[in-house]
Amino acid sequence: MSMHEDYRHLEDSDRRFLWHPFTQMKEWEQEAPVIIAGGRDCFIRDIRGKWYLDGVSSLWVNIFGHRREEIDEAIKRQVDRISHSTLLGLSNVPAIRLAEKLIALANSGYGEEHSAGEKDRGRTLSRVFYSDNGSTAVEVAIKMAFQYWQHLGDQDRTAFLSLHLAYHGDTLGAVSVGGIDIFHKAFAPLLFRTFKAPAPYCYRCELQKTYPACNLACAERMGEILREHHREIAAVILEPLVQAAGGMIVAPPGYLKRIRALCRECNVLCIADEVATGFGRTGRMFACHHEDVVPDIMCLSKGITGGYMPLAATLATEEIYRAFLGDFRDLKTFFHGHSYTGNPLACAAALACLEIFEKEETVGGLAPKIALLEDWLREMAALPHVGDVRNKGLMAGLELVMDKSTREAYPWEDKMGWKVAHLARDNGVIIRPLGNVVVIMPPLCISIENLRQMLHVLRHAVISAVS
Repeated sequence: MSMHEDYRHLEDSDRRFLWHPFTQMKEWEQEAPVIIAGGRDCFIRDIRGKWYLDGVSSLWVNIFGHRREEIDEAIKRQVDRISHSTLLGLSNVPAIRLAEKLIALANSGYGEEHSAGEKDRGRTLSRVFYSDNGSTAVEVAIKMAFQYWQHLGDQDRTAFLSLHLAYHGDTLGAVSVGGIDIFHKAFAPLLFRTFKAPAPYCYRCELQKTYPACNLACAERMGEILREHHREIAAVILEPLVQAAGGMIVAPPGYLKRIRALCRECNVLCIADEVATGFGRTGRMFACHHEDVVPDIMCLSKGITGGYMPLAATLATEEIYRAFLGDFRDLKTFFHGHSYTGNPLACAAALACLEIFEKEETVGGLAPKIALLEDWLREMAALPHVGDVRNKGLMAGLELVMDKSTREAYPWEDKMGWKVAHLARDNGVIIRPLGNVVVIMPPLCISIENLRQMLHVLRHAVISAVS
């Protein structure tokens, strides 16, 4: 079989055997698939030898580029020791060391006075429960919050409060607290009861308010729900600062801090889903650090291994952990786990990733890249069909509209975001849009030169798509 015959065979086999996620396969089967065979730094290479800038960070997971030597070597060293052993009844070295580092990172980044106050109230995160991906990290958090109240004898707290346009994953518990109809509505008969509060979507405020004159009316609406139903609600769950899959919706300053205060006021747990926002994406190690917020439970995944291995972690306070302690006969055990919980290879990759963060002072070096991105967004905002631009750190969205004055959206079936993505791909940049929102989410390690080139390609793709 010649090289070109092998390429065609792979393309045909993809169409015949694979079922791709979030993909209309009827359309997929009519196109030539891009099949990735290699990568280096911020670039990926297809089977035909074409290189692309990985502008989607391999779905928001890649932080330090592909084939990063330190992470490669850490995984190889761990393979020489052991690749997997269970955490059910046993432990392993990388899982222990990673848990220690995660707790230290989660509790750093706050002012000294704030940190001391949280410690006095027992509010610092102190325990790590491993799972496999963002959805499972959320499932763990939901079950943990529910069972916590059951152990305290509060049997009525069986509901959760989340946001419209929320995305917390695709397993059923995570879908229950989600709020994107196009993803979640079909599964409604399978879901448990939740309360929903308005998203902090200033560009399309569902309360018809304008920031800052609104005085965070969306947060106050959540407060009304909490005060009325707090005896039924186990926890509030939200994506801190950025509702990523909802369209890169950036909450206004003070919103997150206000929600945390409302949770305390109403004695409801606060779950921060940092799956997308964690590990430097917003310009701080965790989004919660921007507003000095310590949640009761924090969900982590995506960038945790630098995009190398599936891994997730759910962090909880000591107060929550201790509610599960008791005699064997009490059945207070947290009955949850996965075959690959705390996988040593994944934990070794994560440890190497965190060492790079520390050695290269990654978060501290993001400012010039964020400034370049924000300058570009301001320029793009002047274009006729760009309705809104928003970002927090290197997480950004550019919302395309048919009519800028009325904010009329392009019809879903116009696939305007995908038109931009395909034009960008033709010019060597891979992105993945969210409806009419062009998403910018490059690896943190991207150079200024490569970021500038990526933004140049995207500008021309947007202009061409809407022309």
